[in-house]
Amino acid sequence: MLDRLVDRDGPWDLLVIGGGATGLGVAVDAAARGHAVALLDRHDFGKGTSSRSTKLVHGGVRYLQQGNVSLVMEALRERGRLRRNAPHLVHDLRFIVPNYAWWEAPFYGIGMKVYDLLAGRYGFGPSRNLSREKVLEAIPTLETEGLRGGVQYYDGQFDDARLLVDLAQTAAEQGAVLVNHCGVVSLTKGRDGFVSGVVACDAESGREFELAAKVVVNATGPFTDEVLRMDDPAAPRRIAPSQGIHLVFDRSFLPGDSAIMVPRTSDGRVLFAIPWLGHTLVGTTDTPIDAAVEEPEAREDEIEFILQTARHYLLKDPSRADVKAVFTGIRPLVRGGESESTAELSRDHTIHITSSGLLTIVGGKWTTYRNMAEDVVDHAQTLGELDDRPCTTRELHIHGHHEHAERFGDYAAWGSDAPALRELCEGEPGWSEPLVPGLHYRVGQVVWAARREMARTVEDVLARRTRALFLDAAGAVAAASTVARLLAAELGRDDAWQQEQVRSFTELARAYRLGD
Repeated sequence: MLDRLVDRDGPWDLLVIGGGATGLGVAVDAAARGHAVALLDRHDFGKGTSSRSTKLVHGGVRYLQQGNVSLVMEALRERGRLRRNAPHLVHDLRFIVPNYAWWEAPFYGIGMKVYDLLAGRYGFGPSRNLSREKVLEAIPTLETEGLRGGVQYYDGQFDDARLLVDLAQTAAEQGAVLVNHCGVVSLTKGRDGFVSGVVACDAESGREFELAAKVVVNATGPFTDEVLRMDDPAAPRRIAPSQGIHLVFDRSFLPGDSAIMVPRTSDGRVLFAIPWLGHTLVGTTDTPIDAAVEEPEAREDEIEFILQTARHYLLKDPSRADVKAVFTGIRPLVRGGESESTAELSRDHTIHITSSGLLTIVGGKWTTYRNMAEDVVDHAQTLGELDDRPCTTRELHIHGHHEHAERFGDYAAWGSDAPALRELCEGEPGWSEPLVPGLHYRVGQVVWAARREMARTVEDVLARRTRALFLDAAGAVAAASTVARLLAAELGRDDAWQQEQVRSFTELARAYRLGD
């Protein structure tokens, strides 16, 4: 990929900065239309916000109460398309809103019926009121005192980082060139003052090179303002960053296959408790922060807020000692108005083109990534005077597409790649052993990640090619030396590299553990 990037004769049609959901969506869309596309990320695909979501493909129930019906409808349509295009990663999930007051059943029941109506043919299943007995049958670990019943509805669930890896492979299959660990250090401009490309630096070699492009797309999420200031040092801030945390517990807190949705917490947000990859995921918060950082950390008040709120709804009170992992993401919300509450800021996306022609996409949400990408490429075709070609991604299967991937067991998330992955793991002694005790990942998957999924570091493997860091932070640290050894053999690294990888990953993992 790096050779193809620097050896190109002539400018790229689109050069995308940022390898999160939006950036990779743009790369897939543009490449599928036949444009010449390059994408750069200074770290790894999905290193930031896009791998730290609540793992839901949803229409946004709470946006109904804000009156943002158009966003809800857009998200519901995109939810249905994503389930069709990536069935190996997106599946239906039943949610239950527990009712502890007499008015909650009719109030939330009506809201869910509106949600069903808006979903139309893209619906995942009908909502309905449930008796107290039916609620406890679905979620036996729910707090019983005062429980009157509940409302059920359906949304989608996925593994965000696995989808990112598959989107990168889809973009590559469509002809895009993607390079991780290769950051943009500055923009270049022609004599007319228009952005004409970038200067990039390969983090592994330290080599800098200049790349020409007809359109440069800034899809850097929380770091949008950083790139805008490469274009204009006086550019006003467009992002109002907010962080949200999630706590991960073992499966005993939510042993079934249904999730809990608390429609309004004390900070005005929705709280979810969902089964995910054999664990229980609870979140999230909405805390305004001054500036985005690469590795945001959970604040003590956020941790206590989630623990306290969860105790109101779970029969077994979770404690700090029960937390297997904590992870924190930053929402790239579009700045606006006088409101100080980030919970009230719009989740709609906005496209901004500077006077020098830098195209920036801000805002949005995971579920609508494809629609956002379509909008970006439509604008880029006009801006860069590219051939006007129609979008093809509404029906485009994402890499790994398989209608019955569940038959592959522990390898199901790899979809159509699962048979080859299993063969690799079973082909060498020890490679089929668990990478982390209690998790379904195999030792051989480290090799697969290096050979097939552009993993370059221990973090790439344990945080995103597998989700070990997000499921069991202590277990991931224990596996770091094994991962470093296998990666070193694949990438031709020495002992010093291995030691530094283990050291840096161990330090990184401190923010994912409580009590360290």
